[in-house]
Amino acid sequence: MGAKVGGSEEYNSEINVTPMVDIMLVLLIIFMIVTPLLQQGVTVNIPKELNQPIEDAEITKDTSVVISIPNNSDFYIGKDPFPISELGEKIQTMMKDKAPDKRIVYIKSDISVDYGTVVQAIDTIRKQDIDKIGLVADKKKGGAAQSQN
Repeated sequence: MGAKVGGSEEYNSEINVTPMVDIMLVLLIIFMIVTPLLQQGVTVNIPKELNQPIEDAEITKDTSVVISIPNNSDFYIGKDPFPISELGEKIQTMMKDKAPDKRIVYIKSDISVDYGTVVQAIDTIRKQDIDKIGLVADKKKGGAAQSQN
């Protein structure tokens, strides 16, 4: 009766990937923006470890205590600065509810920080009856790891 106008009777069997590519690019941009914000604490240029230390999953948990020493005069727990005189009190309050075998404090020190400054932080930690101290180092491949002291 009537002629068909505007098209053929065949179905289009090709997949339209343009919306999928758009979504993937948006997700890529979101992850590129969010990933640097996930880093905990203060950025510190930590020394490279050549003998491949064992990774400790506890270091990335929110309940772990990580002391960052970016230079010879600044001490941070997370992103909060503390003078060395108040560092012991803060560690003691953060560790009071933890079991004795779970009381580990990690030290993340910049490569340019003096050895004496790190020893001063270790001495402050040991005065709080904490014997397990983890020193954070980068693996040769670039991942974060720690070694028990």
